Amino acid sequence: MKTNDLISLLAEDASVGMRLGRMLALALLAGLIVSALILLSTVGVRPNLATAIETARVLFKIGFTLVLAVVACRLAFLVGRPGRSLRARGFQLAIPATLLAIAVSIELLMLPSQAWTESLIGKNAGFCLFFIPVLSLAPLAGFLFVLKNGAPENPGLAGASAGLAAGAIAAALYAFHCPDDSPLFLAVWYSIAVLLVTTVGYFAGRRWLSW
Repeated sequence: MKTNDLISLLAEDASVGMRLGRMLALALLAGLIVSALILLSTVGVRPNLATAIETARVLFKIGFTLVLAVVACRLAFLVGRPGRSLRARGFQLAIPATLLAIAVSIELLMLPSQAWTESLIGKNAGFCLFFIPVLSLAPLAGFLFVLKNGAPENPGLAGASAGLAAGAIAAALYAFHCPDDSPLFLAVWYSIAVLLVTTVGYFAGRRWLSW
C-alpha cells in the first residue's frame, strides 16, 4: 500500500470515528431528555429531595449512579469503532463496583443484623425493576441506532455496552425519585434492573448490529 493511500484510509477512519462520536453524543442527549421528561411527567422527583440530598445515603446513591453512567457511556462510545481495545475502559467499571462494595460493607457494619432484610427489600423493589428499564428505552434505542452506523467487531458486546449505558442513565434518573436509599437496596435492585437492560441490549445487538 502506498503511503498516500494509507494516509487517506487513516483520515477516513478518523472522520468516521468523529461522526460516530457526535452521533452517540446526540443520542445520549436525546435519550436523556426523553427519559427525564418521562420521569418528570409520571412519578416526578421525590418531594423531600432538597433535604434528603443532604444525607450521606442519598448523596452516595445519586453519585454512584452518575459515576456508573459516565463509565458505561464512555464504554459505549468506544465499542462501535473497530480495532479499539475495550479492556482499559472495561476495567473502569471496577470503580463504581468498588464504591458500591465499600458502601454496602459500611451499611452492614452500622446497621443491626435484624435491619438488613428491611433495608435490602425496601418499599419499591418491584417498581424499581419496572421503571428503570422503562426509562432506559429511549437511550438504548438511540445508542443501538447509532451503533448500527458504526462497525462493532462484536455486535453482542456492543449491544450489551449500549444496554449498560442506557440502564445506568435510567438508574441515575430514577435515583432522584426513589425513596429507598440503602446501599443494600441499590446493590440488589438497581443492579438487577441495569443487568436486565444490559441483557436486552446484548440480544438486540446480536440481532441488529451484525454486519
